[in-house]
Amino acid sequence: MSETIFRQAVSAILGNENIYFYWKGRIALYALLKAMKIEKGDEVILPGYTCVVVPNAIKYLGAKPIYIDVEKTTMNPSIDHFFRAITPKTKAIITQNTFGLSTQVDEIAEMAKEKNIYSIEDCTHGFGGTFKGKPNGSYCDAAFFSTQWNKPFSTGIGGFATVNNVELLPELKKVNQSLVQPTIKDSMILSALLFARDNVLSPSNYWQLRSIYRWLSKNNLVIGSSEGKELNSVEIPKDYFKIMGNVQYKKGVKNISGIYQLLEKRKKNAELYTEFLSKEKKYHVEKELHKNHSFLKYPILVKERGVFENRAINAKIDLGDWFCTPLYPVEKNFKLWDLNLSDIPVANILSKQIVNLPADTEKPLKIIEFLKDNINEII
Repeated sequence: MSETIFRQAVSAILGNENIYFYWKGRIALYALLKAMKIEKGDEVILPGYTCVVVPNAIKYLGAKPIYIDVEKTTMNPSIDHFFRAITPKTKAIITQNTFGLSTQVDEIAEMAKEKNIYSIEDCTHGFGGTFKGKPNGSYCDAAFFSTQWNKPFSTGIGGFATVNNVELLPELKKVNQSLVQPTIKDSMILSALLFARDNVLSPSNYWQLRSIYRWLSKNNLVIGSSEGKELNSVEIPKDYFKIMGNVQYKKGVKNISGIYQLLEKRKKNAELYTEFLSKEKKYHVEKELHKNHSFLKYPILVKERGVFENRAINAKIDLGDWFCTPLYPVEKNFKLWDLNLSDIPVANILSKQIVNLPADTEKPLKIIEFLKDNINEII
């Protein structure tokens, strides 16, 4: 019952009935790539400014990720970046809504179609947002979304795929026959984490509990966004290919209901940030980009991230550190994922300077006051 209600809610927002739910968003990508018959010897083009779980899904199938640089203004690749990277081995391209911003998705999807290449939209930051008036996920052959902690709305962990190219559906359904159910232990741990987040987490213990959770997740002691093997290996983890469970469906039904109010809040806060930063002549999201941006996070650039983050902690400001490396959160051994940092100079610089302002805060003026007090640290 919860699955049906959740499916209807997602479908109503996206205008798409071809929806498939998974334990995590990265598994949705893996399923799509497999349905596209990506295999050894194939190349998949993607931004060189992403989460490591994206190239992992490619590597798990024996294919090679080909990274392209991004533009500083959008933190997304342009269509020219994609075009120059295409080779006879290219089987698919992945474009993304970085922090919620979509750019040139229609043109990129059309180019891929002309080149007989599959296109996938990484909407892990962009659920509920739009590009040129259509929901994110509308343009490419398929799209994948995340409902992890701190995503547009949360089921704790989780994600789903949507399909626009109906020719993919028979193969995707065949691929999904191999999905395994979450274990009783999985469901119990996730239920406990969701309970703790709703009933135990508070401003007074947030920083301590966040650090503990990340350590436990990295060491595979709890269910986490990124687990140990995903950060130091390109071998597919055991029982990786899981479907979404009832705990997630129930949480999704509850949380998706407030998505429009949350999007409105994020956009209003982003307008305040942009107004302040532009007046101060600091890096900001240009006003003309706002119409295609859902602002899961608001990116700014700083001179010394460690200094800035420490000041934020002292001021009780919850800064994000997303994409503080080109393959977040991996910090070294990039060649394991076939990434050469010299191929992505802009993304490499951005990753050294970026912090994320909270877009869903109830106190945007407190954030702006903090920025005023530390204006000389902002680029």
